[in-house]
Amino acid sequence: MGLFDKIRNEFVDIIEWVDNSTDTIVWKFPRYQNEIKMGAQLTVREGQAAVFLNEGVVADVFQPGRYELTTQNMPIMTTLRGWKYGFNSPFKADVYFVNLRQFVNQKWGTKNPIMLRDPEFGPIRLRAFGNFSFQVKNVTVFMKQLVATTPVFTVEDITEQLRNIAVSRGMDAIAESKIPALDLASNYDEVSALIQQKIGVDFDELGLSLTKFLIENISFPEEVEKALDKRSSMGVVGNLGAYAQFQAANSMEKAAENPSSGGIVGAGFGAGLGAGMVGQMGNVFQQNSFDGNNHTGTGSAAAASSAGAVGPPPLPKAVAYYLAVKGKQEGPFDSEQLRALIKEGTMTLATLVWKEGLENWIEAEKVVELKDLFSQNPPPIPGV
Repeated sequence: MGLFDKIRNEFVDIIEWVDNSTDTIVWKFPRYQNEIKMGAQLTVREGQAAVFLNEGVVADVFQPGRYELTTQNMPIMTTLRGWKYGFNSPFKADVYFVNLRQFVNQKWGTKNPIMLRDPEFGPIRLRAFGNFSFQVKNVTVFMKQLVATTPVFTVEDITEQLRNIAVSRGMDAIAESKIPALDLASNYDEVSALIQQKIGVDFDELGLSLTKFLIENISFPEEVEKALDKRSSMGVVGNLGAYAQFQAANSMEKAAENPSSGGIVGAGFGAGLGAGMVGQMGNVFQQNSFDGNNHTGTGSAAAASSAGAVGPPPLPKAVAYYLAVKGKQEGPFDSEQLRALIKEGTMTLATLVWKEGLENWIEAEKVVELKDLFSQNPPPIPGV
């Protein structure tokens, strides 16, 4: 082998990149003194692009495929170099491989709560987090804007900047959407689309494409969440007057069953306390009655208040029960009618009953006031 052949073998004959990582975006091909032999083989795999730089300027970009480097398929490089040494002469160039696949599951999130103005709650702080996916869209722009002469460029080198764009533009899009904070959870897809559209411009300027943007959660501060839990609990309770009566009845029953309370004396004290609670709660709810969806004070209460008169509370409304008799709903029945049904055997302790304020049908024996009705009737005559 002659000296000339030995020197020629120092030049690169095969140019390719097999990526063993999952986060490398750009990789610079290593070569001896930057010299590549004209006629060398270039292999660009699917999901890749090869970029030739001449003195720091993007000269040629090769898409997936196999190429033999000649003056025909390297038009820009040929024009810039003006080869003097013949067809097989070496040339110097920087060769970069760019990964064009999607980089998925990139996390984003607010480091601190973001202040927003909500139409229902007013000024409120929100936290949000999720993930996004991106890929290189314009190889030339990406190389000029971000890579320059960096030999290896990874996802980690750019994710912090992309996260800041996502948070800044994303929360701005949430504020502009005017969607109430409580309705954001049911509009994640719509809000994600708005954010993706808004920050897509910033990605384009970097030669990137935002392929997916997802919101995983938007949350309130802890103290706001506790207040919302209390508000939800009140909604579950529903009729607060009926709930107060139920609680008073339970207190009476527990007081009567507690030996340390003095038996009947304890039961009497519990009954008096329960009656006082019911009376006080009744006065409160009589002052503010609910008519459909409008919350207005009653006319009589307003008149009495303006005149400064004090009168007895209104008579309590008789409780009416519905019965499940032979699989059919019957009623409503008041206390006297229920006694008659018990006496004739139509209603038993196992009969399912329901009244306003109960969530489901329950057995009569589980309702304190109904259980008392059964005890007021004489037992059946033996042998009859």
